[in-house]
Amino acid sequence: MIEVEGIAKKFKLSRKQLREMEKRPSQPFVWAVDGVSFVCRPGRIFTLLGPNGAGKTTTLRLLATMLKPERGRIHVAGYDTVTEAEMVRRRIGFLTGSTGLYARLSPAELVRYYADLHGMDRGEFQKRRDDLFALLGIDEFAHRRIATLSSGMKQKVSIARTMIHDPEVVIFDEPTVGLDVVTARHIIQLIRSCRDQGKTVIFSTHIMGEVALLSDDLAVIHRGRLVHSGPFDSFRLQMKSRSLEDEFIRLVGEA
Repeated sequence: MIEVEGIAKKFKLSRKQLREMEKRPSQPFVWAVDGVSFVCRPGRIFTLLGPNGAGKTTTLRLLATMLKPERGRIHVAGYDTVTEAEMVRRRIGFLTGSTGLYARLSPAELVRYYADLHGMDRGEFQKRRDDLFALLGIDEFAHRRIATLSSGMKQKVSIARTMIHDPEVVIFDEPTVGLDVVTARHIIQLIRSCRDQGKTVIFSTHIMGEVALLSDDLAVIHRGRLVHSGPFDSFRLQMKSRSLEDEFIRLVGEA
């Protein structure tokens, strides 16, 4: 489970950013996330929907212990992300499109390296690796250098690295952006399988089709604040627009 209570995170504005702003702010910083609260439950997919720059990635990085909140609290799998960060990291898998890979290693070597970091025994690792490589179609390029792989292949390797230790909490940050249809479908299949295994799943997106396909719970974020949070079925029933896209635009516009 993920429990988020009133979190906020600010970033200092650079001199260049301050010069480019039409109106100079009273403070030289911006609140990327401000007063956000929600709960993600096991066996459900929690979708964080918002336009670019809304605060989605910052929120997920706070959950993953990559950032510390200015205020508020986050508990992941029962552990505090600030005071018990190492315990949180052992229990999560975090996938983002911008995560770098070791270019000189092969997918097989890289995934083995991360399994070793998590202290997996050889038998457990081999079964898990075989299942993931088969699901994602990695076997055909498992021993090529990562530097020679396409972006879709690299994303598949990132998924295998994220999931190799069988985390109980999985965080996906816009995992299908820039990918071909086939690779995106593999990722959607994986997200569903995580839910079916009873894992806690949260993913961010700005793609309406993914919202409709995957969401059990939905939060809409805009300018660092939630403008909606609740079960996706309830969201559909309360919609004032004909389509998800129109309803999203309406909510963001009103916010």
